[in-house]
Amino acid sequence: MATKRSPVAPATPVSLKLDGEERSRLASLAVARKRSSHYLMREAVREYLTREEARQSFRDEAVVAWRDYAATGRHATQAELDGWIDSLGTHRPKRAPKWPQKWPR
Repeated sequence: MATKRSPVAPATPVSLKLDGEERSRLASLAVARKRSSHYLMREAVREYLTREEARQSFRDEAVVAWRDYAATGRHATQAELDGWIDSLGTHRPKRAPKWPQKWPR
């Protein structure tokens, strides 16, 4: 899930407390990568946010799917999914099992 950066929102400083070992590790890595510590910290935050937003999106979709199942009882069994997957790439693939009416996308 990629997020768009706002072109009008300027970067603002944020304080981050690191212990001595973390600072030393960061400085060593910055030298090895020929990048500033600031750059590495920003990249780490970007990667963390991207990963965690994707995880949260997955959780949110799971909650919606569970609520849909609880409300309707509609689901696809493992056997239905296995049969469909096994048929993919064959001369006559099967139709996908019926999914809940609305998945968030």
